Amino acid sequence: MDIQYSDAKALIDAAIAIATERSVSISVAVADGHGELLAFGRMDDAPLHTGVLAPAKAYTAVRDRQPTASLGKWARETGKDMGYWADPKITGMGGGLPITQNDQIVGGMGVSGLSEEGDEQLVRDALSRCGIGA
Repeated sequence: MDIQYSDAKALIDAAIAIATERSVSISVAVADGHGELLAFGRMDDAPLHTGVLAPAKAYTAVRDRQPTASLGKWARETGKDMGYWADPKITGMGGGLPITQNDQIVGGMGVSGLSEEGDEQLVRDALSRCGIGA
């Protein structure tokens, strides 16, 4: 089961609304249950590199089935670099979370533009605003 486009779009809209309320600029991405990009938004003042990082965070959260910050922590603790996965889309930067519905991972969401902790919190806030599980 994959997240529906209408839910993905609602998450993008919620994240951008939250960022606007906080006077920050972000890029935000939602991937389906396989990690494929389903919805994306980059605010006008968001740095260009955030447009690459947000989809990578969404992809990684789905593919590795955990928060991207947890993967990064594990990699640092074990001395592995991201090349270990032989997948150039994998990132250990915080700010990506799996999306769950009915106890199943149905997608991933990534935000870029703030600190790694700030990105992850914004994802959590958007999921909460939309009533969708993380």
